[in-house]
Amino acid sequence: MNAARAEISQEIHTPAKLMSQLLDGLQEGAWLLDVQQLTVVYANAASQTLTGYGSQEVLGRSVLVLAATPLQHAFWSDPLNWSEGAQFVSEICRADGMLVPVEMRVTALDSQPCYLLLSMMDKSAHERHETVLGELLAEMRATLESAADGILVCGPDGDIRAFNHRFSQLWTLPQAILSSRDDAAVFAHLDAQILRSASQFTLLQDTPGLGLPDLSAPETSEVLDLCDGRVIERRSVPQVSRGVPTGRIFSYRDITAQSQAAADLRLAARVFESSLDGIFIADAACKLVQVNPAGRKLLEGLDVVGQDAGTLFATDDGAVPQLSQLAQEQWEQGAFWEGNLWLTQAQDKRCAVWLSWVALRDGYGNVVQSIGFMRDMTQQRFAQQRIEQLAYTDALTGLPNRMSLIERVDAAIATAHVHNDMFSILFVDLDRFKIINDSLGHHFGDRVLKLVAERLNSLLRPADILCRHGGDEFVLYLHACNAEGAASVAERILTEMRRPFLLDGLGFSVQCSIGVAQFPRDGLTLSELIRQADIAMYRVKERGRGNFSFYQPQMSAGLLSRMRLEHAMRQALDKGHMSVYFQPQVHIGSGRIVAAEALLRWTDPEFGVVSPAAFIPLAEESGYVVTLGAWVLEQSVQEAARWHAQGMFIKVSVNVSALEFRQPDFVERLTQVLHGSTLPAHWLELELTESILLQDAQEMALRVHRIAELGVGLVIDDFGTGYSNLSYLKKLPISKIKIDQSFVRGLPDDEEDKAIVGAIISMGQALGVEIVAEGVETPEQCAAIEQMQGGYFQGYLCSPALAPLQFRQRLREDADGSPAYTISSEDDSSPLGAAS
Repeated sequence: MNAARAEISQEIHTPAKLMSQLLDGLQEGAWLLDVQQLTVVYANAASQTLTGYGSQEVLGRSVLVLAATPLQHAFWSDPLNWSEGAQFVSEICRADGMLVPVEMRVTALDSQPCYLLLSMMDKSAHERHETVLGELLAEMRATLESAADGILVCGPDGDIRAFNHRFSQLWTLPQAILSSRDDAAVFAHLDAQILRSASQFTLLQDTPGLGLPDLSAPETSEVLDLCDGRVIERRSVPQVSRGVPTGRIFSYRDITAQSQAAADLRLAARVFESSLDGIFIADAACKLVQVNPAGRKLLEGLDVVGQDAGTLFATDDGAVPQLSQLAQEQWEQGAFWEGNLWLTQAQDKRCAVWLSWVALRDGYGNVVQSIGFMRDMTQQRFAQQRIEQLAYTDALTGLPNRMSLIERVDAAIATAHVHNDMFSILFVDLDRFKIINDSLGHHFGDRVLKLVAERLNSLLRPADILCRHGGDEFVLYLHACNAEGAASVAERILTEMRRPFLLDGLGFSVQCSIGVAQFPRDGLTLSELIRQADIAMYRVKERGRGNFSFYQPQMSAGLLSRMRLEHAMRQALDKGHMSVYFQPQVHIGSGRIVAAEALLRWTDPEFGVVSPAAFIPLAEESGYVVTLGAWVLEQSVQEAARWHAQGMFIKVSVNVSALEFRQPDFVERLTQVLHGSTLPAHWLELELTESILLQDAQEMALRVHRIAELGVGLVIDDFGTGYSNLSYLKKLPISKIKIDQSFVRGLPDDEEDKAIVGAIISMGQALGVEIVAEGVETPEQCAAIEQMQGGYFQGYLCSPALAPLQFRQRLREDADGSPAYTISSEDDSSPLGAAS
C-alpha cells in the first residue's frame, strides 16, 4: 500500500498534494479506489465521519465493506456498471454496522482509468425531513378526511387541488367524475343540484372553475337550497402562503335540520302570536314569563308576568285551587293537566276557559318551562247551562221530553214495587198528520203540534205527565190510574181532539189513535210499556183509526206478522215475486184504449196475493217505496217501448209517491230511464197527488217544469180528495186530471157526486186538460160521465189490471176493432196511488 502511495507520489508529485487537499476540503466523503482491485487507496477526512473508517485504517480495504445490500454487490461485480460513472442513492454499512442512507457517485478519473473516485453524501437528515414531512402530510390528509364539513380546495386559476370524502358525499359525486378528475364536470354536477331562486345566492356567483375567484376577497357565506330538499351552507376563505393568496378553500355543511328547526321556531312564534286561544309560558317555578295577544285579551290588560300561573284561575264556586301543585303532580306522571276553570279578569270579572297545561323538559327530563292553552268557553258554558235547562224539555212544544218521562216513571216504578201501585201509559198518534205537513208545510204542521200539545195537557192532572215522544206521537203517564181511569182519559182525549182547530183563519180537525198499557200487567219497564201501548195503537189504526185500545198479548203476534210481511216485501223484487200490470184508459167517444196505468202486483209463496192496500203503506212508512217506484218506472217504460215496437201506440202512466218525487236525483234518474229506452218521452205520463205539488210548492213547481221540458206528461191523481188549491192548475204544466173513484161510485143517482164530477169536468174543459174518471164499473156510470162531456174513463167496465202478455193481446184486439170494454166481475185490488 505504501508502494502505491509512493507510485502516486511519483506520478503526481506536487499536484498530488493539491488533490489531497482538494478531497479533504469536500464535505462529502470520498474514496479513491484502485480500478483493478476496487480497494481504497485514499480516503478524505469527511469519509471517516460518514463511514466510521479512519483515513489510514481503510487503505487497502475493498469497497465492498460498504455494501449493505446484494444489489450493491452486484453493482461492483460488473465493471460495465461503473466504468463510465454512475450515480444512485443507497445505504452503506458503517464500520460500526449501522446503515446510513447516502447518495453515491462513481467517477472514472480518465478514459483509461486506473482509479475511481467514489463520493458519498449523507442523506440521513434529508430522509428524516422527508419522513417528518410525509407524516405531516398524512396527518393533514387524515384531518381533512375526518372533517364533518365537505372541503374543496382550489388554486388561483380555479382548478381543483383537493377535496375530501365528505365533499363528495354531500354533493353525491358519481364514481365516473371521481375517476376522471374532470373539474368542469364536478362544477357542472354541483350546479345542477342547486334550486334556482332570484332571491338567493347560487353556486355560480362565487364558484371556482366558472370564473376566476377574487383570491383577496374576505370570508363569504351563502345558503344553497338543493333540488332534493336539502339546505347547504357554503363558506369560503382565501388560502394564503407566506402572505400571498394561493387559492381558496370552500367548506360545505348540511344545515337542513337546523334550517327546519329555525323554520319551526319561526312558525311557533307566528302561532303563538296569532293563535285565537290564549297561551301563556311559565318558568320551572310556574311563574309567568310571557302571554300571547289572545291571552292578554282574555286577561283584559292585567299585568300578570312574574305571577304564579295557578293563581289566575278559580273553580265554579270561586275557590282558588292549588293548580300549580296539581299540574306538577300530573307532569311527574308524564301527563298534563286540563279542565274547566274560571279565569280572573280586571275589575273582579271572570270568564270560563278550558285550560290545558303541559310541561317542557330538557334533555335530562327536567321541567324547564310550561305552556298553558286557554280557550274561551264563556259562550259554550252559558249554552251548556241552557242545554241542561232544555235537557228535560221538548224544544217545539215545551212539554217534558223522553228523558224527563224516564226519570218520572222510573221513580214511580220504584215506589210501585213498595206500595203495590199501578199506573197507565197512553201512546197517542195523530192520524194522517202527514197530509197537513205535505199540503200546508212543516212550519204550519209544527204550529198545529203546539196546539195539540196545549189541548192534551189541559186534560191532565198535576201528577200526570204529557211527553212528546217524537214527530206527531205523544206519550202520557197517568199516575195511579187503573184501566177504568185510563179509558176515561182516552175518551176525553178523542172527544177533545174532534173539536175543530183554527189557525191562520183555517178551520180543521186532527184525529188521533190511542194505545193503552198498564203497569205492572203489560210491562215492568217504561220501554216495555211504551212498546205495548204502541202495538195497541197500531191495532187501532188497522181497524180504522180515531179510537183507543188496551194492549192484549195477542196483538204482538200481529206486529210480528207485519215485520214478516215487510221482510218478505224487501226480498220480493230480487226473487221475482213482483210484477207490473196495466189497466186500460178508454176514450168514451171512440171506445179505443188510449193509455194504460201501470200498477204494482205482488204474489208471495207464503202470503199469496198481497193487496197493494196492505204493502204500499208499509213501503211508504219504511221508505222502501222509493226502490219499488224506481223499479215500476223502469219496467213500465220498457213495456211501453215493446208496444210501440209492435205498432201499438198508447201512453203509459206511472204513479209516483211523494217520497220518491222528493228525492233530489229524481229528474236525473227519470232522464236516464228514458235515455236507456226507445220510448219517446211524450208517451210517458207521471201520476202525482195534489199533496205532492202543494208541499214546498216553489221547489216542486221547478221540478215539475223540468219534467215537462223532457216531454213527459203530468197527471193529477185522486183529484178532489186533498186540500185542493186550484191556483196551481193554471201555473203548472198539467196535461190530465183523474177524478177519484169515490166521486164516481155514486153516479148517476147521487146528486152531490154528480155535481162534483160535473164541476171537475167543466174546470178541465176550461183549462184545456183531459179528464179521466177512475173506478167506472157500470155502463150507467160511463153514460153519466159522457153526458157531462167527460172524455175518458178507467175501471172494471173495460178491464181490471192485466199482466203484460194479456194486455198486449187486449191491445191487438182493440186494434182489430173488437169492443173496447165489457162489464167484468173480476176483483181487483187497489193499486199504488190509483183506484181500480
